[in-house]
Amino acid sequence: MNIFLIYGGKSAEHEVSIVSAYNIVKEINFEQHIVKPIYITREGKWVKGDDLKTAEHINSQIDMIVSEDQPAFDFNELRQEDAVAFPVLHGPNGEDGTVQGLFEVLDVPYVGCGVLASSTGMDKIISKALFEHAGIPQLPYVPVNQKRWKLDQDEVIQSIESELSYPMYVKPANMGSSVGISEAKDQNELRQAIVLAFEFDHRVVVEQGVIAREIEISILGNEDVNTSVPGELVKDIQFYDYESKYENNNVTLQIPANVDNNIITKLKDYAAKAFLAIDGSGLTRADFFVTENNEIYINEVNTFPGFTPISMYPKLWENTGLSYHDLIEELIQLGIKRHQVRSEKQLKDR
Repeated sequence: MNIFLIYGGKSAEHEVSIVSAYNIVKEINFEQHIVKPIYITREGKWVKGDDLKTAEHINSQIDMIVSEDQPAFDFNELRQEDAVAFPVLHGPNGEDGTVQGLFEVLDVPYVGCGVLASSTGMDKIISKALFEHAGIPQLPYVPVNQKRWKLDQDEVIQSIESELSYPMYVKPANMGSSVGISEAKDQNELRQAIVLAFEFDHRVVVEQGVIAREIEISILGNEDVNTSVPGELVKDIQFYDYESKYENNNVTLQIPANVDNNIITKLKDYAAKAFLAIDGSGLTRADFFVTENNEIYINEVNTFPGFTPISMYPKLWENTGLSYHDLIEELIQLGIKRHQVRSEKQLKDR
């Protein structure tokens, strides 16, 4: 099987994508697969590296960066038999349904969620509406459009303050890995946080802050929804931003999380409901807040979470009994099975 490993990209999560791809290459079953690295530059050029039949020459993530002097990738190569696209892309133009749409048009199997799940899961405002419809509890929030912000900033601030209390958390609607997220403890910080978030997206969500533990559940499957043991992000600081996550590593992963069995049951139930609400397939990670009073609120879902050495998704499955190596193979097979099912349905429709 030819695995087209696609990584890099134009989003702010370019570096995270490279690290994830490197770790995946180290766990690919080379007895069954050939890896064809497809690197997307920061400018958006797709370049193809040499085929990998073993991981022995890939010693660091730097080895994953393909020279831009290489010829541009021919998308028709994806149409060859025994080919699977494996997009290891985080954020816009990768995790938001855009590249998934490309694979659908080319009619090639691919790993991960489909177009609808990717786009809705990536969009924090749309996903919140779906979670509300599914009956999953969440904290109060206020969506903010950049056009409205430019028309009357004071009116927007007053509207937010009438709905929420400080501290608040301001996030770009379509971004991951804590990019562009700020904590606002007063009105001045709220203004600054909104301006920062608009650097990454034209839509922003402002959420009510809460003192709570952060618990995550990994989800795997297509029609069958499987959930992992819960894991907790144990922080030495209250606010967990991009720098804390990937540069300073101020976060410890506690797996499994120390929570009561009845809370675990609820978390798994809400995680499965969230997966179904966005029409998920392949993989997703669901993130929750759990308060001291054991109130549970869904924070967000990630339709392609990180696969770095400190990433929660693969570690949760390792602690559930599925190794990193076997997880990668399962994801590939789930992508193939979903494509087969969709193709069979399309034939029947004809």
